[in-house]
Amino acid sequence: MQILSFLADFILHIDVHLGQIISNYGLLTYVILFVIIFIETGLVFMPFLPGDSLLFAAGAFAALGSLNIWILWILLVFAAVLGDTANYWIGHFFGQQLIANPRVPIKAAHIEETNKFFEKHGGKTIIMARFVPIVRTFAPFVAGIGKMSYGKFISYNLIGGLAWVTIALFVGFFFGNIPYVKENFSLIIVLIILISIVPMLIPFITSKLKKK
Repeated sequence: MQILSFLADFILHIDVHLGQIISNYGLLTYVILFVIIFIETGLVFMPFLPGDSLLFAAGAFAALGSLNIWILWILLVFAAVLGDTANYWIGHFFGQQLIANPRVPIKAAHIEETNKFFEKHGGKTIIMARFVPIVRTFAPFVAGIGKMSYGKFISYNLIGGLAWVTIALFVGFFFGNIPYVKENFSLIIVLIILISIVPMLIPFITSKLKKK
């Protein structure tokens, strides 16, 4: 519970926490951001780490001159692509064993949601999932389990990673320091999270309506 409480506070007040990281660690901030994005996309049991909100906040700090936007962009695109690649191979070689192991915190519901994405969108799921929390972490893992060819996967991975990091980072860069946004940063983060989970809610709502 303490970990979940800390994560919730970190995400909702990510501007404050990221500012402290920059102040305390200087250039090491780039390494910390790289590691967080890599883990969030690369380790299937870590889908709760901040992704969209962290990129948005990092872009906002880059606009202030605290970070270099181009270094951020190159490093975080690389982290996102490398993370999905690692996740794919974990799924490819160890996926079934990990799912079957009760000690590994992988929820069957998350796998099911990701499978629904694949059924509806095919290989493009790898691109679309980049913009959906939880599914973003499970999509490459499920692709590896499903034995999607790596040649096909890496093309979707490159497009998705580049698009996700570029959009989230530069939206923060250009809009993160607008006075209203700065004064209501936590609210904006909540809105980003809500908007990003809409693709997961639409199939659920549609299926409920069809049943009725």
